[in-house]
Amino acid sequence: MPQNLAPRLLTEALEAPDRIADQLARNRAAVAEIARHLKASPPRFVVSAARGSSSHAARYGKYLIETRLGLFTAATAPAVATLYKARMKLDGALFFAVSQSGRSPDLVKQAEAARAAGATTLALVNDLDSPLAKASDAVLPLAAGPETSVAATKSFLASLSALAQLVAGWADDIALIQALDRLPGALQEAARTPWNYSLGRATSLFVVGRGPGFAIASEAALKLKEVLGLHAEAYSAAEVLHGPVALVEPGFPVLAFVQDDEARASMEETLAALAAKGATVTRVPTGAKAIHPALDLILQAQVFYPWVARKAVARGLDPDRPRHLKKVTETL
Repeated sequence: MPQNLAPRLLTEALEAPDRIADQLARNRAAVAEIARHLKASPPRFVVSAARGSSSHAARYGKYLIETRLGLFTAATAPAVATLYKARMKLDGALFFAVSQSGRSPDLVKQAEAARAAGATTLALVNDLDSPLAKASDAVLPLAAGPETSVAATKSFLASLSALAQLVAGWADDIALIQALDRLPGALQEAARTPWNYSLGRATSLFVVGRGPGFAIASEAALKLKEVLGLHAEAYSAAEVLHGPVALVEPGFPVLAFVQDDEARASMEETLAALAAKGATVTRVPTGAKAIHPALDLILQAQVFYPWVARKAVARGLDPDRPRHLKKVTETL
């Protein structure tokens, strides 16, 4: 990559605040209509489908739906519909799929199968002309704009904000609704935050979170693999001491996504236990004044993405061309 050109991964990550501001404004009517339908005909349970970064966004949505609406939410395996061709019993369910491209055949087939099985289907997609959008009962646009870097950034952040806006409207969560109004400005601050975290010569690390923070930790671990070629594993703070901790030795890096909600105390206990065993624990900053625990995690992801892009360039890697990867993986 020419030294005078910023990687697309970086420029696209820095576009996220403006894209999300536009998304939240444009989607108000669509969210209100979807929320009206869900309140009038409440689903018995919720099923999600996604791949890659989008699966981490779906996990974030799971935590929001379960904690704010009390609805059981689970990720379904696309292979159940595409390979095993099992007929699911989804009467009265909400099925939502998250995808930047909306073109992965397994997700499309899964949405079609869910619809045939009695579920109301919702697609959160960036491409409104995609097969997934056309296969769904309703569509919530991600409105992230074109994303050409192989590793997703702004589309992931836009997936989080779209899910937060949907759940806020569905649950009539006034605190979350009001915080969403402040999200774009806070994201602008986070995007400008100069985070100088150094991994040294580490080739392996843990990324830890709990609740919705685990979803963001999972995404960060994926990016560390894709962009920096590091062996990064995401763990829930509730699980990391149940075996994985055996890998910790003096100086072992642990990256933490911590939100100030009911999970905070247990997260701090786990991080203290890891530090006592020799780990070097680093918390990802929000880069702005806290606005809401669920949204502060989006701010942390906004800080993380530019860091990982710049770190790749500093290490002589091209963050726009991760080894062995392409933008759209068409899984069957």
